[in-house]
Amino acid sequence: MEKIMISMDSAADLSVQMMQDRGISVIPFNVILGAQEYLDGIDVTPQMIFDYVKETKVLPKTAAISTEIAAEYFAELLEKAETVIHFNISSGCSVTYNNVVAAAERFGGRVKVIDSLHLSTGQGLLVLKACDLKDAGKSADEIEEEINALREKVQTSFVVDTVEYLYKGGRCSAASRFAAALLHVHPAIVMKEGKLGVKGKYMGSLKRCIGKYIEDLAQEFHDYEDTRVFVTHSSCDDEIVQFAMDKVKEVFHFNEVLTTVAGATVTSHCGRGTLGVLFITK
Repeated sequence: MEKIMISMDSAADLSVQMMQDRGISVIPFNVILGAQEYLDGIDVTPQMIFDYVKETKVLPKTAAISTEIAAEYFAELLEKAETVIHFNISSGCSVTYNNVVAAAERFGGRVKVIDSLHLSTGQGLLVLKACDLKDAGKSADEIEEEINALREKVQTSFVVDTVEYLYKGGRCSAASRFAAALLHVHPAIVMKEGKLGVKGKYMGSLKRCIGKYIEDLAQEFHDYEDTRVFVTHSSCDDEIVQFAMDKVKEVFHFNEVLTTVAGATVTSHCGRGTLGVLFITK
């Protein structure tokens, strides 16, 4: 049987335990705080990002994975496997995809790069689905074909607690920032065709907004793959996370309701308190 390695970049936001349990390899993004460069998931934490932004009033920078670093990474994986299937953050969010494809071309077809068209656990859902298919005995070509067909069916969206990071990153105006603070507006962000956009806005407390957001998802998506769902958040309070998980269990029927904390790459762009419910539709 073909020995396949499933790989991803750190923007997929799967926990260390999940990766270990499923045999998933990860290549980290670089996160830059001032003059210091860190590796996502290794030596930088979301709290370090919050502290840095509070102190400097500027966002950290994230650096694309270079072709050379990706090539070295793939070469190591191919010492243990015949084929690597690598999941990349959406090409609409990072030039990393082009760099990784260039690296993969050096290995004569042994590295398959999938543009996830998503980020965070939207990307992670596809990674876990690939693991399911691998465990079922599917070939690398079959996995690639099935995953590519699933990409448009992944529901990736989030409710943002504060627009401060969006404002600092140039993704919202000063007027929108002021209105959001004054009226307690929480934007809903969604991935469409590989890019982030505003889906709508909720008003009120974060808890109220998240409850309405989850109810709206249940109204919009009646038919979904019930294997698993992620409640993914950027360091939300435990009470909010538990409320979201309970609400998901109330209005949906998934076999697994998983929770994970967004890593440094995603947190750098969304700030504290962002929460999303992510799953695959039919």
